[in-house]
Amino acid sequence: MLCRLPKIKDPRVLVGNSTSDDAAAYQMDDGNAILQTLDFITPIVDDPFQFGRIAAANSLSDVYAMGGRPLFALNIVCFPSKQVPLDVLGEILIGGADAAREAGIEIVGGHSVDDSEPKYGLVVTGIVPINKILTNAGAQVGDQLFLTKPLGSGVLTTAMKKDRVSASVAQQVTEVMGTLNKSAAEALDGLEINAVTDVTGFSLMGHLLEMLQASHRSARINCSAVPILPEVISLVADQVFPGGASRNRKLTEPHIQWEAGVDEPHRIALNDPQTSGGLLIAASEACADELEERLTNAGTLAAARIGEIVEGEPSTVFVSEESGA
Repeated sequence: MLCRLPKIKDPRVLVGNSTSDDAAAYQMDDGNAILQTLDFITPIVDDPFQFGRIAAANSLSDVYAMGGRPLFALNIVCFPSKQVPLDVLGEILIGGADAAREAGIEIVGGHSVDDSEPKYGLVVTGIVPINKILTNAGAQVGDQLFLTKPLGSGVLTTAMKKDRVSASVAQQVTEVMGTLNKSAAEALDGLEINAVTDVTGFSLMGHLLEMLQASHRSARINCSAVPILPEVISLVADQVFPGGASRNRKLTEPHIQWEAGVDEPHRIALNDPQTSGGLLIAASEACADELEERLTNAGTLAAARIGEIVEGEPSTVFVSEESGA
């Protein structure tokens, strides 16, 4: 459908929709670019406050992935006001405001419609110096790939709806999704970072392939280095995972070369759609050790070096079972 839209001709649009990047970037006259993005989701947890917080964190992530600083946000609300008490909506909005305040911004307005299913998210406006814009299109051969949150939120939230997850893991995945990518983004400052994206509904494999397509590169992933939340692999082995994982895999499979030892549950987990996932970072090999140290010191939920950009057929991912395989 996007192919049918007219091409962007305004030269001040520095990043548009051509590379499936995380946010739009528009050149200002002071050497900065305005970033803008929007995202909204349906409830994935029962607690309305946590749902609001997760949805807001998910929306804010796109600005962080572009190297930017959020400035302010607007609410997007769809809510069945005749079927669900408005107090529930109030808790959702409070959760969103809580995440926004942690990001250092205000939610200054928004728009709502009556709908049969609740949906919530933000339009986020940010700013970044033009010479510091990070996109998904600059990965270079030799870059080390880092992931800053563990995978598995899609599997676990699906399992939560079936009462198949322990209370401790349900709490853990809720906290993971509600965690901002702010500290991870700040750790990138001043380093030679060639490409960044955040991992959301298209999965680790899907968003990596978008990066590779935009960068005209290939990658090798060490499956054993990819952080995955507890209980995820066993749940997948029991056929508990979202339909989105199957759809993602159907789209990514033609571009992935799996080593024989990578089992089926891990192949699905790497295609699991994430909500408010971590940043996927392509860092120059020269600064990789420093980035790993910065991420660790910043307390990010993961500072995992999961692979590298390699020579090969563009838009191809080689997935090995073990480190060094």
